[in-house]
Amino acid sequence: MNRLYLGIDGGGSGTRACLTDAAGRMLGTGAGGPSNLRLGADVAWDSVLAASRAALAAAGLGQDALPRVHAGLGLAGACIAAARDAFLARPSPFALTVLETDAHAACLGAHGGAPGGIVIAGTGAVAHVWDGRAGRQIGGWGFPISDAGSGAWIGLEAVRHAVASLDLTPPPSPLAATVLSRLGGSAEAAVPWADAATPADYAALAPLVFTAATPADPTAERILGEAARHIDRLIAAALQAGATRIALLGGLAAGLRPRLAPSSLTHLVEARGNALDGALRLV
Repeated sequence: MNRLYLGIDGGGSGTRACLTDAAGRMLGTGAGGPSNLRLGADVAWDSVLAASRAALAAAGLGQDALPRVHAGLGLAGACIAAARDAFLARPSPFALTVLETDAHAACLGAHGGAPGGIVIAGTGAVAHVWDGRAGRQIGGWGFPISDAGSGAWIGLEAVRHAVASLDLTPPPSPLAATVLSRLGGSAEAAVPWADAATPADYAALAPLVFTAATPADPTAERILGEAARHIDRLIAAALQAGATRIALLGGLAAGLRPRLAPSSLTHLVEARGNALDGALRLV
């Protein structure tokens, strides 16, 4: 009777938590820092617990309620066995902890637990297909070796363009000038920035590309066009894997959707719920 249910959606940019009672009534929400398992088990747990405690506080509860919580965690990086094992090896304060990828949780939420597929275009990029029995991930193996078309990928392309523009005779494009100002104004300043940059840092530059994408800046248009083609490929792969309806999710979905191929758009449906809804379905 005293059970609490917690859904967690965590990735490279941040973590969200949703707390409900046994009847499914919303009690509180919370947020924390990045919890991509590739950042390390300690970092991920710190963010998960911060978001969880914030949700409990919003519900008027203290952290002494954690042992009553059944937690469904949808975390980026959970597809990597070593990262998953390291995370689960840490002591959990919850009565029950179920860990899946953020993409799996998002797919469950998008289709209300029914079969379907998703493509996420956010800090990272991934496709996921759920057939009602098992999930299959396509792409999403982490920046920079994967996640083409994501916010991090767009940011990296913008940085490459900005630094390369310093060696060209014509003046830098509007996008290059804006990005360079964020990096310290020179290639020399950009090097230490890139040495320390995370996927979230690169993704934070993606809005600059969308803003610059006008006829006056064809480079920005080109970058977004290429990003859309990468998302088209993920949609095609999800269809080939058996999905007949696909929800396009993530912070870049609205900006990239008008740039997708007509063959992709015909298969897109609106999501019924979000990743937090899906994470709650895990428990």
